[in-house]
Amino acid sequence: MKSNTKGARTMNGIHLYESKHTESYKLRVHFHHTYQLLYVIEGQGSVLLDGKTHDLSENSVVVIFPYTKHAVSSNSHLALLILTFNEAALDNMFAPLQRDDISFTGSFKLRLNSLYANETRGLLRKLLFEERQQTMFSDWAMRTYLSEMILVLCRARQSNHTNDFNSLRAEKIRAYIDQHYYESFTSEQLAQKFGVSVRYTNTIFKDKYQMTPVQYLNEVRHGIAKKLLLETDMNIVSICFEVGYESLPTFYRSFKNLVSMSPSQYRQLHRE
Repeated sequence: MKSNTKGARTMNGIHLYESKHTESYKLRVHFHHTYQLLYVIEGQGSVLLDGKTHDLSENSVVVIFPYTKHAVSSNSHLALLILTFNEAALDNMFAPLQRDDISFTGSFKLRLNSLYANETRGLLRKLLFEERQQTMFSDWAMRTYLSEMILVLCRARQSNHTNDFNSLRAEKIRAYIDQHYYESFTSEQLAQKFGVSVRYTNTIFKDKYQMTPVQYLNEVRHGIAKKLLLETDMNIVSICFEVGYESLPTFYRSFKNLVSMSPSQYRQLHRE
């Protein structure tokens, strides 16, 4: 199946055009001598980028560096905006970005959140407008908008890296709780264990698991306590001690808040 591509003339090495792909369209593996930015307006597909396949959907962005082998495929109707630009258009824009923590040094794919997607769509519309107008200021405007576009994508990629790091740290906190639920520790002590603040710990954990570490700790403790209540004849004070509570009243109060009945009532009800 063929793709439908149209656009205006190239201005100072910057060119923006639409590319429409019908269902099951597959483009052969190829490369360009210029930079390319692919933005998915609608539809679904995939892009092969240096031998690795990435899914494409609305608000996906692909940045392709010169000589990077790539190919686009569509699962359904796929509408793209393609921005091409060369070294002259960049004017050393990438020079401050040659750092590992930013990693804007090679081709990549991003899925933008609503904030960055809105910024990107707005800049693409401005670029389209200037390319159509071709006034005495259009070349200058397009260079400016291209620079803003690169800034937005750098921030979006850095945000993705931060989110990935926070997710990994939240997983480590959860694993620590799973292995040390029987120990007595406060929110402050848990945060100190990972070298961060209580607020930061609560934020990243809640973002991933929709509860705070202390709430998760209580769930783990009560899950084990319920198992012991049903499967053993252990005294409740012994169960309280085993799952990490320092006092029986605290255990009773926490259990009742979570389960809506006392440990003894829970044991009696479920055994009956």
